[in-house]
Amino acid sequence: MKRYLAGLLTCLTLLASGCGQPSHDSNTITVWHWMTDRHDALIKLAEQYEDETGITVNFQLFAPSDVYSQKITAAAQARILPDIFGILDKKSVVGEFIKSGFVANLTESFDANHQEWRKWFFEKALAVNVFDPDNPYGVEPGIYGVPLDVTTIQMVYNKDLLEQAGYKTPPKTFDEWIEAAQKIRALGLVPFVSGWSELWLADCFSSNYAFNIMGEDKVMATYRGEVPYTDPDWIRVFEIFQTLAEKNVVDQGIVTKSNKFAEQDFALGRAAFAFNGSWCVNVYHGMNPDLRYGVMMPPEISSKYPLLIWGGAGSSLMVNDASPNKEKAVAFLKWLTAKEQQQYLSEATKNLPANRLALADLPEELSDFGNGMADSTHPTIWPVEEDALVKEKFTKGLQSIIIGESTPEEVAQEVQAVKERQLQRAKNRR
Repeated sequence: MKRYLAGLLTCLTLLASGCGQPSHDSNTITVWHWMTDRHDALIKLAEQYEDETGITVNFQLFAPSDVYSQKITAAAQARILPDIFGILDKKSVVGEFIKSGFVANLTESFDANHQEWRKWFFEKALAVNVFDPDNPYGVEPGIYGVPLDVTTIQMVYNKDLLEQAGYKTPPKTFDEWIEAAQKIRALGLVPFVSGWSELWLADCFSSNYAFNIMGEDKVMATYRGEVPYTDPDWIRVFEIFQTLAEKNVVDQGIVTKSNKFAEQDFALGRAAFAFNGSWCVNVYHGMNPDLRYGVMMPPEISSKYPLLIWGGAGSSLMVNDASPNKEKAVAFLKWLTAKEQQQYLSEATKNLPANRLALADLPEELSDFGNGMADSTHPTIWPVEEDALVKEKFTKGLQSIIIGESTPEEVAQEVQAVKERQLQRAKNRR
């Protein structure tokens, strides 16, 4: 109710002031976005597009992202959404926008000319914006968004520090990585850093190994309530975090460190390994342009199942289905995601292009992050999602293992207790 009232208040303010009213000029396309790091680059591309077509593209920036999301909600309620916009929320919310007639189904455009536009993209980048047949949201199957960039979350390593420890190439298995970490610690250096005060990042790391240890089907079965968290495979996942603590692999205070400060530690050579996303290429370049580092997959702990990393579309834009400029908006997004424009955006912002054809001439670090797309997955494309309270208990349990407050078995039991309560509540609601 509070969220609704806040959105309604913003909406009334917009209506009263007239601010943000989208243009109905047939030669002007209005785009609302939140991407402060690429606004200048988008403005330059808009100028280029106007020179080529005579159509003006008006990029309007609203930041930070929570302010942007409030504006989108208010504009939807007032039915004054622009020609192109993005939705920064979970898939169920996107589904509600679609069913309300605010988002165009772009499948026909993607599949025209023997699927020309569709073939430009990484399949898993498009998947974030796809609603499959029989989806649980009641949305007509189709593609409802255009990815501008992609991201993967992997590990990075400091080449100079690894060489000091006697390594020319990074370790590939979990045991080899732990051994390397011991040598690095013996040199008085921090082996591994990440911003695990941000629970989603620790959750991401743990899910890599859950997939590697038990496979995707068993992970999803757990989320459905068919496999308990006290299962030996889940205990093994929890034990990974115990090992990191007992072997002195992790940075002291990792559970209270934000990713911003973890990025500083790695960029300034204070840690040999870090767990981070492809956005870090731009961050590290700004902090230390001379940093010598490489990108690696998290080291495998099992050969039974593939290790999957989180990845997919980073930012996506959608077309207002009610826009009188809908066809021109689609044409602009196709132009914006063509190889040449994607290469420019990537060079200007150091983000991975969603167009896979634009990867060829990128810096090595970005290309390596991009190559991880083949082994990527993401909660937004999973057939089932874990309950939020269970996930919170799970990730806080990981923190408690690292600081020695709980054992893997204790955390497993606590998480399973929350899971069973949530399953019972869901059953009672039915």
